[in-house]
Amino acid sequence: MAQEFSRRTALKGAAVAAALGGTALATASAETPGARGSKRPRVGIIGCGGKGWSGMMGAAEHGDIVAIADVDSVARGKAMVEFPRANTFDDFRVMYEAMQGQLDAVIISTPDHTHSVAAGMAMRRRIHTYCEKPLCRTVGEVRDLMRLARESKVATQMGNQSTASTAMRKVAALIKRGDFGAVKEVHLWTDRAGGWWKQGHARPAAKVAPKTLNFDLWLGPRPEREYGEGYHAFHWRGFWDFGTGSLGDMGCHIFNMAFMALDLRDPISVQATTSGHNGESFPEWAKVHYEFGKRGSRGPLDLMWYDGGQRPPASLAPGKEYTGNGVVVICEKGTIYGADESNNNFSLVGGGELPDIEIEVSPGHMAEFFRAAAGGPRAVSDIAAYAGPLTETVLLGNLAIWANGPRLEWDAKQMRVKGQPEYDALLRPKFRAGYRV
Repeated sequence: MAQEFSRRTALKGAAVAAALGGTALATASAETPGARGSKRPRVGIIGCGGKGWSGMMGAAEHGDIVAIADVDSVARGKAMVEFPRANTFDDFRVMYEAMQGQLDAVIISTPDHTHSVAAGMAMRRRIHTYCEKPLCRTVGEVRDLMRLARESKVATQMGNQSTASTAMRKVAALIKRGDFGAVKEVHLWTDRAGGWWKQGHARPAAKVAPKTLNFDLWLGPRPEREYGEGYHAFHWRGFWDFGTGSLGDMGCHIFNMAFMALDLRDPISVQATTSGHNGESFPEWAKVHYEFGKRGSRGPLDLMWYDGGQRPPASLAPGKEYTGNGVVVICEKGTIYGADESNNNFSLVGGGELPDIEIEVSPGHMAEFFRAAAGGPRAVSDIAAYAGPLTETVLLGNLAIWANGPRLEWDAKQMRVKGQPEYDALLRPKFRAGYRV
């Protein structure tokens, strides 16, 4: 039965849900935002904790939050306080069914291993889809989402927010125009893992999951296992089954400028050196070498990725300090240094001013998505055209990290490692019953 919830009732319901760990489901009243001819899009939120919170609040500036799904009742309760008239669920699959015809867009901010399922369900229902980075966990899932994005013709966007950076767009345009000559090498690095989350460790001991967490739903498409310390709500990033490690977590930010400038898709090969791993968690550190062949007017080039404390040689950027995250692009006529993952700070090694260039200035990352959903221009980080290929390139580095040593020759057309079928299961993993892209 429809029921209108006051803010006081919402607070009480949130407290009860948090205490009992039960499924929260609040049915929208006739006064639910967007239900009476509002021209604002009706938005569903999948994952409202952590990054999901900022995504939800950003979406609320452009649309009406009418549904919220999260496996954690504490996170749901907090969201109910902000949006007491929204329907709330612990299972996003139930949300899609219950809200059939009542959602115009969704914002997905779950752990990596559930991105593709949540996004695929939205696109099949012709719901505009915003999904946080990385787009998903494996290359096969990327290909599926690209296909669905093309077929559904809905607005899509990946949450690599720096794609909207004016500074990044300008530097990418300068490189593409040839202001610095041919690009020889690209070097990228991150400080993630270690102090941010653990990598290079064994599976944690089994323990009872918090009462506020539906751990079976949290596992989603991945194989059943006992709950362990560190899975929820942040350290899942370091586990092969759930996350994409340092490279997957930060690559879609740190590759972004070079990818935009140089169209870095379909590498010829990938090869990694790492500290070693046990198949449970990503290694403590890794260095990945990507080889790219000639593409259009861009010649062949090498790209190096470093994480876990590894850094490029200091001689590549004299006078520059390698901060936590960054990029060095070595060109014939100069070297460009990017100081952080926000892609807002670029300079020339050795001094000098970057030339100016006219580019399309973004109205803001989230604004681009909702503009596209309203029939405007496609977002730059559209899944089919940009975000999918970017994510695939990033995730191919994880294939090399898993292999730890061998040079893997990539056949992009066939989506396989040439002559090595043992990697097929990593490219397209099996899902548990009840889940599909």
